Amino acid sequence: MSGAARGSIHLRLLLAASLVLTAFLGLTGLALDKAFRSAAQEALRARLKSSVYGLLAAAEEGPSGQLSLPQTLPDPRLNLPDSGLYAKVAAPSIGYHWRSASTLGRELDLLQTVYPGEFRYRYQRTAGGSELLVLDFAVNWEGNDGRGSLYILAVGEDLRSQREQIEAFRNSLFGWLGGVALLLLLAQGWVLRWGLKPLRTLAGELGQIEDGARERLSGNYPRELGGLARSLNSLIRHAETRQRRYRDSLGDLAHSLKTPLAILRNLADHQGAGEAVHCQRVLAEQVTRMDQIVGHQLQRAVASGRVTLASSLTLKPVVERLARSLAKVYRERPVRWELAIDDGCRFRGDEGDLMELLGNLMDNAWKYGGGRVRIGAREDPQGLELHVEDDGRGIPEDQAQEVLRRGGRMDQQQPGQGIGLAVVQDLISAYGGELRIGRSELGGADMTLIFPLPGGSEATA
Repeated sequence: MSGAARGSIHLRLLLAASLVLTAFLGLTGLALDKAFRSAAQEALRARLKSSVYGLLAAAEEGPSGQLSLPQTLPDPRLNLPDSGLYAKVAAPSIGYHWRSASTLGRELDLLQTVYPGEFRYRYQRTAGGSELLVLDFAVNWEGNDGRGSLYILAVGEDLRSQREQIEAFRNSLFGWLGGVALLLLLAQGWVLRWGLKPLRTLAGELGQIEDGARERLSGNYPRELGGLARSLNSLIRHAETRQRRYRDSLGDLAHSLKTPLAILRNLADHQGAGEAVHCQRVLAEQVTRMDQIVGHQLQRAVASGRVTLASSLTLKPVVERLARSLAKVYRERPVRWELAIDDGCRFRGDEGDLMELLGNLMDNAWKYGGGRVRIGAREDPQGLELHVEDDGRGIPEDQAQEVLRRGGRMDQQQPGQGIGLAVVQDLISAYGGELRIGRSELGGADMTLIFPLPGGSEATA
């Protein structure tokens, strides 16, 4: 497992969010910087074109009808030496050359041949190392003699001021974005810490449970952790219940075996010559009784009980499998059995427990019924309800509790040990459920098992 996978969730989320935020703000800054540079470039070109139009507007007609420009122009930068804006006008065919006062002291080769009406932008580096953006434009000017001459106008602007402006904007932009990023990272760290607080609380309470300082998870957890907290509480309860069941079963086993062992010991001490048959009968009874006791207590001890995270079983195939097995066991007295179980009914627990529960109840229905058995089940938001009904004599209400005791039986003529329903009672209690004995519509007993949905209410969502 990598170090990142073992690290803090808070740090991992903070790192991931920081990378995303940094990338987003960085790309935003680059996009804004590019947009500003493009806007500045377009503004510069628009200014150069405006300067060309200004030169044409200031042009006058000379004595010979040629184009003539005054020495002082409306744009003050063209009148100020080394202002950064320069202009030249020339008509090579008639030997006309004009340059703005701003070019004084500079050797600038601004003129390039262009077609009439064409605007051409180009970059040019001067002898002093400055870089200019130059706009060339050509126009035909008709003189008094009716002949037109091609005049080339060139306007260039030093890029230094534009680049300083872009640099200032860039510094300001990334300075502000850096400050905003820092504030957002701090806010993000606080939000993540606040959002993950329930996880830290859950981890702390689990640590207290491990140390023995707490028995259950408590507190109002958010919806996303409420189910987890309930499931963990259910697992803790299940472990405690199973441990208690082992302890109680061992205690009950030791206590229950005291009497049979005492009888056997007394039998061994006082056995007479003529009492062999009697002793053999007593010995067989006590061995059978001890076998019942051990089987019952072991069944109690190994009962899985309800587990929140247990996988669920489809109920109908299990019931059909048990019914076919019982039909073979009791083939000498055919029983007509029917199922009223929805295909979607599921049992959430151990398959062995389910087989033990249904096996005892269905065996009693086959054994004590009159020839007809019905097994039904339905599931609702409260849990699973399962019925095993027969058409036998039924169980009177005043004897219902008696048959649930270990060894309690109504029919002493049928073979059995009388602990089947007691095992069912113990198993259903392990699942937090209930066993009810009633009267079936078929005329016999209606044994009802009620399994509530797993989960608890200790940790609310």
